[in-house]
Amino acid sequence: MPSSPIANDGLPAVSETSGASPNETPTLIERLGITPCAQSIDYLEHKQQFQLHALLTEQRHPRTTGLSQCIGSDTTAGLRDLLSVDQDIIATFDAVAANPEQLARLQAASLAVQQALRDGHRIYFYGTGSTGRLAETLESGLWRPFWRRLALQYPALWQALEARFPGIEARVRGEITGGDRALISSLEGFEDLPLIGRLQLQDHAISAQDVVFAVTEGGETSAVIGTALAAAAQEGATAGHTWFVYNNPDHVLRPFDRSRQVLDDARIGKIELATGPQSITGSTRMQATTTSLYALGVVLEDALQQLLTPVLSAEQMQALGFHPGTTIASGLRRFGQLQKIAASAAPQLAPWTNLETITYRNACHATYLAQRALMPVFVDVTERGPTFRLAPLDRCDTAQRTSWIQVWAPVETPQQAWDALLQRPFHGLDATRYSGPFQQQIDDPYLRASALHSLKSAGAEQQVLYDLSASATQLQQAGPRPGDLGVLVLLGHESLSPIALRWLQQVRAANAAQVVFSVSDQPLDASLRAAAPTATFVDVQVPQRDPFGLNQAIVLKMLLNAHSTGVMAKLGRVVGNTMTSVQPGNLKLYGRATHLIQSLVNEALASTAWRKAHGTSTPLSYADANAVMFEAIEQRHALPEAAQTPEVELTIVAVLQALASGQPVAWPHAAATLQQKDLATCLAPYAD
Repeated sequence: MPSSPIANDGLPAVSETSGASPNETPTLIERLGITPCAQSIDYLEHKQQFQLHALLTEQRHPRTTGLSQCIGSDTTAGLRDLLSVDQDIIATFDAVAANPEQLARLQAASLAVQQALRDGHRIYFYGTGSTGRLAETLESGLWRPFWRRLALQYPALWQALEARFPGIEARVRGEITGGDRALISSLEGFEDLPLIGRLQLQDHAISAQDVVFAVTEGGETSAVIGTALAAAAQEGATAGHTWFVYNNPDHVLRPFDRSRQVLDDARIGKIELATGPQSITGSTRMQATTTSLYALGVVLEDALQQLLTPVLSAEQMQALGFHPGTTIASGLRRFGQLQKIAASAAPQLAPWTNLETITYRNACHATYLAQRALMPVFVDVTERGPTFRLAPLDRCDTAQRTSWIQVWAPVETPQQAWDALLQRPFHGLDATRYSGPFQQQIDDPYLRASALHSLKSAGAEQQVLYDLSASATQLQQAGPRPGDLGVLVLLGHESLSPIALRWLQQVRAANAAQVVFSVSDQPLDASLRAAAPTATFVDVQVPQRDPFGLNQAIVLKMLLNAHSTGVMAKLGRVVGNTMTSVQPGNLKLYGRATHLIQSLVNEALASTAWRKAHGTSTPLSYADANAVMFEAIEQRHALPEAAQTPEVELTIVAVLQALASGQPVAWPHAAATLQQKDLATCLAPYAD
């Protein structure tokens, strides 16, 4: 079908007409020329429980509605807006600290952790997507590094504690749905299965004597709910054994059957940490995950303090970072100080955000190198993929780089890099354990096929496909080039390893840009500044007042989240405060994408400019938006010109073009438009 001429806004400059005969009134979906596919019909008829746009965490935050416009003209102002939403977390924590019932639940959770550790049992944190990375951060970014630092700094004390609490370093386990391979990128189909939560619980041999924290930002994630229900159902499980941690109010979750099943289960402790809308609509890697990570970190630190106080002197406790009088309530209230520190760093952050934006606009690449900060950096980078429709980290066998970014550890081999990231052996899903239950116990044909397909990419062999080291091979294949960006991230007052110093020199020698980002209790050393004289420095001081370094880690997370979101907003992958490039890869994201399409199309149709040009148009229904979205997913695979275009953006432009021209959807035309200009530019004329 020939395309209509493109007007200045990327939409056909003709009035809306109807192709129907005078005696017929076609429906909107018929006018678009779309026949709903079987998967769309199934989603609308049988998956209503995954249409989650009513959740509080899925709403638009009023403080950032104009983010894409603001940050486009003033990066510092845009970053300030993003970081200001973290003030909502202060209100949440203050409310919890002041509420005897809610505070008692956190105290009970701490007591359960103490008892389990004292008796030689384990603490199991489980989540999906961003909360799965949260779970692994608690283990590999906070808990295990604490014990390793202790062993290096105070070997005699470490030996005494290891003798009293054998294997304590390995007593905390964080697991993401799909195993460690899912840290790289999402494995579709797993999140929607209660079954996989139960199977992974069994895979780790979690018993009724262990303590389980099932963490879901939305409060409705099937895999996490499956974990909570399976843990609570174990024979011999007692009160305090299973905890459900979530970020939506109970009354918002009760309409969803699976959520209500957990909320009504008296065997499961509930930790509600409702934070409201996110700074980017639905992007729960932001405030929701920050809230849960910090709260659970406070609980874990409190449990360890209570465990060690009877066996160590006051001087020893203080040397490890514990302070007398610290409580869960005081820990929660401490977050306000951390938020202010993070928010005040926006002017420092802005030059880096601008620099990384320019790097990608020029089709160049960024490399992040981190030592102690490796896990939080890795988490932020990998979460950019599904949030903003970026290619995941490249595999070793990739012939041509597709990822904009890579994360390296300053070590020589791939195995050393995985050890630095996880602080333990890589864990994958053994197909012989999972494939049988998947085939026999998943009734839904779409979920069964998706889960079996993803299982092929979830095994332990996956670790050899990714090289996160700054090895000679890596430097030869993907080392710094002119126009690239090298970012060194430091957490705490750590000295630079020889490999890290060598890499800094290589970045400079390659005529690539440099950023040194430090979150510590001390300013950057003059020697480090001298080693990178042309670098952009982001130097943030956070007092070290806790044993795990939680204070510094949470500030680092907030700043990384704001920076990476700011970059994507400046690149046009955010419209207002909606992430229009989101990748619809599971039932929840199908619903989120559908709602985004419906909302943004209807906002355009209701605008004065649209009505003046095209008259009054029938609003797009949720069902119609869903049908067109699933067609867009197919078109991305079928059309070479649409392969790099996010489904949400492709759908919005295609629908508006079709409604403006009175012709059926023309996918190549929509894809060509988005190759010429971003979605925000296409929608700008219809912003009242």
